[in-house]
Order: sequence, then structure tokens, then C-alpha cells
Amino acid sequence: MNESANQSLRHYWHPVAYANQLTNVPFAATLLGESIVLWRDSSGTAHAHRDRCLHRGTALSLGTVTEDHLVCPYHGWRFASTGQCTWVPQQAEPRRVSNKLAIPAYDCVERLGLIWVALEPAREAIPAVPEFNDPHWHRIETGPFAWHAHASRQLENFTDFGHFPWVHPGLLGDPNKPVVAAHTVQIEGSVVSYAYGRPDQQNTEALPVFAEGERKDDLRRTRYWIHLPFTLIEHIDWGGRERMVYLFVSQPVDNEHCIGYCVVARNFNAEQDPKVMKDFESTIFAQDQAIVESQRPYAVPCDPTVETHLPFDAVAIAYRKALRAHGLG
Repeated sequence: MNESANQSLRHYWHPVAYANQLTNVPFAATLLGESIVLWRDSSGTAHAHRDRCLHRGTALSLGTVTEDHLVCPYHGWRFASTGQCTWVPQQAEPRRVSNKLAIPAYDCVERLGLIWVALEPAREAIPAVPEFNDPHWHRIETGPFAWHAHASRQLENFTDFGHFPWVHPGLLGDPNKPVVAAHTVQIEGSVVSYAYGRPDQQNTEALPVFAEGERKDDLRRTRYWIHLPFTLIEHIDWGGRERMVYLFVSQPVDNEHCIGYCVVARNFNAEQDPKVMKDFESTIFAQDQAIVESQRPYAVPCDPTVETHLPFDAVAIAYRKALRAHGLG
């Protein structure tokens, strides 16, 4: 994406890790080409800073956390959660530190089992997924999935109905049923929403992750909400009580790399080993990866004349239109 789009992306929340990946040991991540360091204080609160000591440019992610301070591994300088340097051990009075000695601190929150960072004040809130807090639903974290592709391509692929029979035959689609049914897409502010019913694909013996109980008919009903720029919430049901919710969100590492986080919640199959769902999603993402990594340009082109579009591409058309309208394409 161009410089203007990347600047706009700095004003949105992006995932940088699963919450369980972050401890009191500094954790390195990259967001929009910016190296950042994540860490937890003694209360468990997550913090994010630029991963570069202002003294000699050392990666602070190689350091430690001591007394709720991030400690540089090179000279032992300490930084508070605000970014302010509070201790320079090479001085006779190590606590006498200028207020000008500080590293950038970024907004950082823990939500939906993920650590989110905004490099500039966020324009939109992180969407809610009420099912994640419901004891009758069982949440499974899959991935993360690191691809050599832009986050916009990874997100758009997740919404593409036309590829299911060809890339995921037997798991998500049937080559003998390739027709994409008509569907309506709406754009409201920064949210693209749509619903779709398609012939259900039966569970495989090795990866039985979908409902097999009460069904109204042979349709798998899906309702989607894309929250710009790279967050998707998907609700699935089969006309009965059994339901699934997907949260998929892509971390824009830089213009050519991304990391996808896929969290699945179900109100059935509570006794099933989570590894089955993890293996299913690993299989699906592996099938998609080579395809998406081959796409050029790396980011989805928001100019409608760059790629060919047909009516069944309604979601991609709307997503790109929304990105363009918000200065993200």
C-alpha cells in the first residue's frame, strides 16, 4: 500500500500476538514496518513500545522486565510503561534522568484473547464478540498464520466464496457445485456486512468440526461483518441450535507480510480435542497460502479497473470500495 494508506492504518487497532504468547519476558513484533516490543508488568497489564533503545539503538526485546520496567540489554537503562527512562546506571546518580529521555509508547489493550496495538490514536473500537464470554461456548485459538502477503489479501481470501470448491474440495466446497448464489452486501461506515447460504459440505472422518445434530435443511448459513481494515466476524448455523463463530484478523506486518489470527467458538462438541479444530484450520490455511502468496500486487488493488470483477465478487468489490473511502487503499 502507499504511504498515505499506511499512515491511515496507524490509526486502527491491529493484533500483534495471542494474549497467551505474552508474559513478563519482552516479546518482539512488527506492525506496519515498525519494530515494537511487548511486555507485561506485575499486574499482568500489557504494554507496547518502539523496540529501540534511544541510547544506542539496541532492540529492547532482547532485554528483561525488572520491577515493572523494561531494561535494555546493552547498558541496563530502564524504561517505565509510559516510555520514560528512569534509571541510567552509568551515572553517579542513576535516577537523575532528563524527562526528554523517553521511548515512544503505543496504545495497547488485551481483548478477545489477543493483544492489540494502535500506533496512533484509534479511529474505531475493537468489535465485540459476546459468545467469547459465554460459558456455553468453547473457544479455540488456531494459528497464527504468517504469510508472504499483504493483510488485505489474507482478509479478502477469507471472504471469497468462489474459491471454496477449487482450493478446499471436500472440506469447504464441492467442484460439482461451483455456482455462487446471489447475495447482498451492505456498507455502513467502516463495516461491510453480508449473509450467504450455501450447500453444506459433510464432515470428513479425519476432521469432523462442523455440526451434525439438528438441521433445518442442507444449507450452511453464514453471516459476516468485516470491520475495516482487517477484522472479520463470521456466524455459522445450520438452522438449528448448534452454531459457530469465527473471529479472523490479520496483522499487517509490512507491505508484503502478514500474520493471521483465527479464533473459533462453538456451542457444541465441547468434549472434542481442540487439536481437531486446530488441524482443520491449519489444513485450510495451508491450502490458501500458496494461492494468496502468488497474487500481485501484494495488497488488494482498490482501483476497480486493475482486476476483473463479476457479480459473484460482490464482497470483494464492496470491501475495496470501503477501503478506498477510508483512505486505506
